[in-house]
Amino acid sequence: MTTTPLYRKPISTFWWVRRRSYLLFVLRELSSVFVAWFVVYLLILVNAVSSGNEEYQEFLSWSAGPGVLTLNMIALLFVLMHTVTWFNLAPKAMVVRVRSRRVAPVVILGLHYLLWGLLTAITLLVVLR
Repeated sequence: MTTTPLYRKPISTFWWVRRRSYLLFVLRELSSVFVAWFVVYLLILVNAVSSGNEEYQEFLSWSAGPGVLTLNMIALLFVLMHTVTWFNLAPKAMVVRVRSRRVAPVVILGLHYLLWGLLTAITLLVVLR
């Protein structure tokens, strides 16, 4: 007895673009590539600084190129998206109890953003001084 294979409708390569939730999920996963790029970029910077002034100046001129600037701007946007989506997931992933009462998710979320803003302000004060 022979069996005929079931018909399976072909799925588009970009099936995930049709629904906002799928699109955000894929973009968040893609953002991890740009987080990795920032790690590599910072390692290259540390290597240039530790190798002396000439290497550091070469790094600065390479970093000022349009390709690296564009890549870093795109990476910054993806890293910000990655951060925001991570913070928005934090209240679902963390169960914090104070005096045997669960802390409201909005408090956890608010504290994440408050701490992020505080650390950003401190970093800007140090860098722009």
